[in-house]
Amino acid sequence: MNRSNNSTKTTDDFFLPELCQAEALLGLVLLAELLVFVLVLAEPMVTGFDWMRLALTSLFVQWIVLLSAATLCRARPYLARLPAGAAVLIVCTLVLCLTLLCTAIAEHFYLTEELSHEARTHLYLRYALISLIMCALLLRYFYLQSQWRRQQQAELKARLQALQARIHPHFLFNSLNSIASLIGSNPDKAEHAVLDLSDLFRASLAKPDSLSTWKDELALAKQYLSIEQYRLGKRLLVVWSIDAVPDDLPMPHLTLQPLLENAVIYGIQPSIEGGTIEINADYVQGVFKLQVSNPFTPSNNNYNPRGTRLALDNIEARLKALFGATAQLAIQQHLNRHTTGLSYPCSRPSAEAPQQDEDLNR
Repeated sequence: MNRSNNSTKTTDDFFLPELCQAEALLGLVLLAELLVFVLVLAEPMVTGFDWMRLALTSLFVQWIVLLSAATLCRARPYLARLPAGAAVLIVCTLVLCLTLLCTAIAEHFYLTEELSHEARTHLYLRYALISLIMCALLLRYFYLQSQWRRQQQAELKARLQALQARIHPHFLFNSLNSIASLIGSNPDKAEHAVLDLSDLFRASLAKPDSLSTWKDELALAKQYLSIEQYRLGKRLLVVWSIDAVPDDLPMPHLTLQPLLENAVIYGIQPSIEGGTIEINADYVQGVFKLQVSNPFTPSNNNYNPRGTRLALDNIEARLKALFGATAQLAIQQHLNRHTTGLSYPCSRPSAEAPQQDEDLNR
């Protein structure tokens, strides 16, 4: 399993794109057709534009492009294991051989004019040089595009780590304050809360990646609520409605817990009677939606909109960085209830795994 994952990661980092994909193949075909126009227009015209010459040249060039794309698509997993210089040399050699092969086939079937030995040599050299130049330009473009994509991923990772680093101290301080309030009144509960906090932080810090799963986020959130339950007792009630969410759904690390923390601090803690926190989550047609609702009293002295907004801005920034501009986070206040909702498009890894296995088997 680890060997397969390492092989997939190496292939994903390779600068040569998947030429079997429709988008990449269409780009190559269009670029080849532009090259055909350049070659035909560069030749001297006596009576006008030679449409037959354009058709034959298009057929010749497109065959080279399609054969090269198919060959490189099949060879890509093996090329990805080689150093970049060796891979470039092999790719250029393959394209050159296919060009010479197609030239020989075209000559054999009389698709080209009768040529002398010297003219035939110049023809082969001309097509070989054209194919090498175009191949080198394309490989250079693919390499620069790959480097740009890596730089973007590195910047995104650094940004996510910076955002993530702001969450851990904030969460730790609030949890310690909750435990400190129990030491004088109920030492036994304080001891259990310390153990829960230890387990919670061990699980939280064990994941270096920014992307977690719904199952892991739910476990962290429930551990946090258990700590607050020691302090608040019957004042804290929690209602879950999350049955429609698959366990393996991708989710940014430490997203649900800060929402619950805001609900406890600004919704339950200020009220003598306490209240109910409602968590509703759903996953429909590739879109995940989450709502956390809590009692809300604008006149309470503990309400800190700036502190709440900082946490929510952090979550929203990570959502947009990981899932794109369509990811949203919204706040609503209605009938003395404060609701924080988020949504973003995502796909389940397990749902894609069978398809990936099929592609590998092919």
